[in-house]
Amino acid sequence: MKTIILHSQDLTTAKLVSERIGVSAQKKRAHFRFITNKTIDLKALREVFKLDFNFVPENFRFDRAALFISDMDSTLINIECIDEIADFANLKPQVANITERAMQGELDFNASLIERVALLKGLHVDVLEKVYTQRLKVNSGGKELIKFFQSRDIKSAVVSGGFTYFTNQLAKDISLDHARANTLEIENGLLTGCVQGDIINGTAKAEFVQELCEQYGVSTNQVIVAGDGANDLEMMAVAGLSIAYHAKPSVIERANIAISFGGLDKIMDLFDE
Repeated sequence: MKTIILHSQDLTTAKLVSERIGVSAQKKRAHFRFITNKTIDLKALREVFKLDFNFVPENFRFDRAALFISDMDSTLINIECIDEIADFANLKPQVANITERAMQGELDFNASLIERVALLKGLHVDVLEKVYTQRLKVNSGGKELIKFFQSRDIKSAVVSGGFTYFTNQLAKDISLDHARANTLEIENGLLTGCVQGDIINGTAKAEFVQELCEQYGVSTNQVIVAGDGANDLEMMAVAGLSIAYHAKPSVIERANIAISFGGLDKIMDLFDE
């Protein structure tokens, strides 16, 4: 038997789904569930109803979840920070095109990051604050999700191929336990166009998951990871539960859970048994 989650509270929709798949709906706190031994095409349901449907993972113990680790740009927050920084140099279309191709997995991440950061050379550091205060927002349901994890003593972290200026401030503002990202080199108040230290790429993200597991003495099977781009696949592969959030097609295909219509708070539905 499999359990399907309809990430919606709408009773009318639940009834339509029930009629379509021939299975009665069970009302939960903020969603509906369907228990069946039938073969159900979730992709078709998603396309028809424009809502999120997922199978409850059979091999993940939600009562033992210990860590939540999320990508930042376009996952935990609404923007790609580097694209918005580039906008202040009138280079947003050029940089955004490289970012998109990197997230689709078409470009080597390290090389693409070096290329994009080089284009930022000469910008004043004040631009970073403007991006954070004027353009960056936590994605819908994100703050509620972190509070939910705190209530269950689940540690939370953000790891990003972006920059520490944003991850550190975000971690402080929404009470994340850990943050890791790339450091932009700054001299005399100006961006030099270089990154300091090792680049946080897909491999480094996966290593961060392992590092936190060792720190807390937990298994990777107790980790929930969320991401949207190709550079999130390695850390998603080592986690006990992987979530594709408004993600690229290649990421959705390889994730355990896909949230493509709702907010980050839909992840909470997985815990409501």
